[in-house]
Amino acid sequence: MTTLATMEVDDQPALLIVDDDLTFCGVLAKAMTKRGFNVTCAHSVEQALECAEAYMPEYAIIDLRLPGTSGLMLVEKLKNLDPGTRIVMLTGYASIATAVEAIKLGATHYLAKPVDVDDIMMAFERTTGDADVQISTHPLSVGRLEWEYIQRVLNENKGNVSVTARVLNMHRRTLQRKLTKYPSKT
Repeated sequence: MTTLATMEVDDQPALLIVDDDLTFCGVLAKAMTKRGFNVTCAHSVEQALECAEAYMPEYAIIDLRLPGTSGLMLVEKLKNLDPGTRIVMLTGYASIATAVEAIKLGATHYLAKPVDVDDIMMAFERTTGDADVQISTHPLSVGRLEWEYIQRVLNENKGNVSVTARVLNMHRRTLQRKLTKYPSKT
């Protein structure tokens, strides 16, 4: 495992991990190295693009919330560099809107944190959807519906909180508080 640089190892697939949580990134990098990947870590979109251009990773694990810009922007840029890159998006702030956008932009899969390394490995291998996925018998809670709507509007405004607050007719600080609170799934 290396940070912002990588060793040339011919027989190991290159994996780029992009997350601003240094501890999480380090733990995940060790686990993925044990599974046979040549791992490079980056902690911002800019660092990730430098690494991707230098090493052209076959696989990438990208956090949704990164300093500056969204991980969604990075998914799009990585796919433009190499359409064959298999990308798994991770987030502690999962929403339907960001999941849909990640897949549209080229992510192979979208997983909510906390996540197991085996789940990431299975996500890399998936090439089709799962028609047998469990469907909830309970509708979403009002809080969850509000969260999903805010996420959709935020995504439409490219992550700009001030513009999103104006569109929602909400004070910017109120919106920021709502964004830090993650609603229950039901």
